[in-house]
Amino acid sequence: MALLEDAFKGGGIMMAIGAGVGAALLAPVVIPAMRPIAKAILKAGLMAYDQGRVALAELNEQTGDILAEARAELAQSGKPAAGGHAG
Repeated sequence: MALLEDAFKGGGIMMAIGAGVGAALLAPVVIPAMRPIAKAILKAGLMAYDQGRVALAELNEQTGDILAEARAELAQSGKPAAGGHAG
């Protein structure tokens, strides 16, 4: 019973109802104003994603080149690659 009394104490329910009605009244004004901001944020996110993809592709290519060079050097020296079995 105390839980129910606390819910109605101090006008908490009335504040929630007022906030809901206020949000419903302001939504038609606020939503169109927020659209350009949301679009700009999404564009920035897409640009960052694309730049990350390019950077990872370059890193992958450089790593593959280094790995190929290391394997070529090992092949020239006649030593087996790590993990190779000796006999």
